[in-house]
Amino acid sequence: MAKDRTGQKGLIFNIQRYSIHDGPGIRTIVFFQGCPLKCPWCANPESQGAIKPVTWIKNGKKETISYWVTVDDVMKEVEKDEIFYRTSGGGLTLSGGECLFQYEFATNVLKAAKEMGISTAIETAGGTSNNAIKSVLPYTDEVLYDLKIMNPLRAQAVIGESVPLIKKNFETALNYPTAHVTPRVPLIPGYTTLPRNLEQIANYVLSLGIHQIHILPFHQFGLQKWYYLRRNYIMRNTPLLTDKQVNDMHDYFASRGITAVISGLQ
Repeated sequence: MAKDRTGQKGLIFNIQRYSIHDGPGIRTIVFFQGCPLKCPWCANPESQGAIKPVTWIKNGKKETISYWVTVDDVMKEVEKDEIFYRTSGGGLTLSGGECLFQYEFATNVLKAAKEMGISTAIETAGGTSNNAIKSVLPYTDEVLYDLKIMNPLRAQAVIGESVPLIKKNFETALNYPTAHVTPRVPLIPGYTTLPRNLEQIANYVLSLGIHQIHILPFHQFGLQKWYYLRRNYIMRNTPLLTDKQVNDMHDYFASRGITAVISGLQ
């Protein structure tokens, strides 16, 4: 690598290789510990809360599931699949948790990837400072940006999210000349799928001249993790959306002139 970056540490809980769902092509995803939001449907509940090591009880044994790494540690893993990035148009994706919760470390990792000619992406809900997203944008090719609950009072009460802040950060990313922004809507029954919420999302993206979004149907992939953490998972008995329900929401966006790409479960 071009320079020694040891000592620039971040806390992560997983590095996943060969992903095809978190940006274009074949990707390596680095999952950052820590998130300021408290989404009750979170698929990675071990990432919620402060940036500190987390333990859970799995198969009767206590495990520490997050660990400190340097930029070089991360890039050694990322480099292993460089040939797949080049042949598939893939690269590195930073996820979480909320990767911008550790934005200094995220910036350093993204910068290192760009120095190696590796395409970069982040997954974010924008619930951090505007300085955080400004820091990473010069080194980010793709921003996968989740829009969730758009009513400010409900968003604050349910997930602890400031809607004015997520809009400010979204628009900052949208206006950055070298980053491509993909708005994504997690379809969470009883929360983001309410007709008024879908209408607010449609109105918002159209006001910005956006005519394509991605919609991500609700799943139960994180259920076991809530159990390991000994935390109450209130979505446990929430049924998955039917194909008709998903198609109806797809068609609603289409009726508003918005192409809704269904993704996340293939």
